[in-house]
Amino acid sequence: MVNLSWENQSSVVEFVLRGFSSTRQLNIFLFMMFLLFYILTVSGNILIVLLVLFNHHLHTPMYFFLGNLSFLEIWYTSNIVPKMLLIIIAKQKTISVAGCLTQFYFFGSLAATECLLLAVMSYDRYLAICQPLRYPMLMTGHLCIGLAASSWLCCFLLTAITMALLSRLTFCGPNEIDHFFCDFTPLVHLSCMDTSLTETISYATSSAVTLIPFFLITASYSCILAAILRIPSGTGRQKAFSTCSSHLTMVTVFYGTLIATYLVPSANSSRLWHKGSSLLYTILTPMFNPIIYSLRNRDIHEALKKCFSQKPGFLR
Repeated sequence: MVNLSWENQSSVVEFVLRGFSSTRQLNIFLFMMFLLFYILTVSGNILIVLLVLFNHHLHTPMYFFLGNLSFLEIWYTSNIVPKMLLIIIAKQKTISVAGCLTQFYFFGSLAATECLLLAVMSYDRYLAICQPLRYPMLMTGHLCIGLAASSWLCCFLLTAITMALLSRLTFCGPNEIDHFFCDFTPLVHLSCMDTSLTETISYATSSAVTLIPFFLITASYSCILAAILRIPSGTGRQKAFSTCSSHLTMVTVFYGTLIATYLVPSANSSRLWHKGSSLLYTILTPMFNPIIYSLRNRDIHEALKKCFSQKPGFLR
């Protein structure tokens, strides 16, 4: 968005996040509900991280990547929800430009890292099911660490490019963001400079870190499905599918919410719809991930039983 008179305007030093509602009764309800979701999300993911760290039965590649994902979800939701709760209950709707850009940087970096981690987890399941005899030799500890570290580093560096371009923009007003956090699109629309380069590069990098992992996940599960269908016994097929059903559910939920939020044509999507769909991947998806992995996972069940049946110092 370009405004030719931007040089005569004063720069904005803070933004106003409008949040959800101005009705106090509704705000109290939303605050209690989101606070509960936040507590469940953080406690559930911390429990997964602790189980993976201290229970030696979970020292496998699949749970190593799950621990990374749960660690990510803790920071992912903590980057957004505490400020959102302040907006709702304390009406502290302002956020500095630097604070807004920082929130977007961590949001974008962590969301992109989740895409790559989900792709890495699908590759792990592909090797476990399609190459079972060679799996221990292929998915070594060094490879696991390298894949996880590369996912984190790559996404934080890529998002830094968009962050650098955003930090060079001038914001002259209005300064209201009709959202509950600093997302890219409402942020660039407040700039009074030409944002075409920033939007193009951001679109290219975000497409790379979402679509490429999605295609890798699709390819992995195509091979997995073909391998499962070749198993002669129904029990064998069920056992093989059960090892990847939780991950497949997580991928479906995560990418489904991203598609609902960002691929719905803007002309047909309301601001309320955008906020609602954003809640799915910023709050609900991080909360559901530990639940999804715990419901039908025998290893997690055994680790939890051991955790709660022994005295302190149990996680050995």
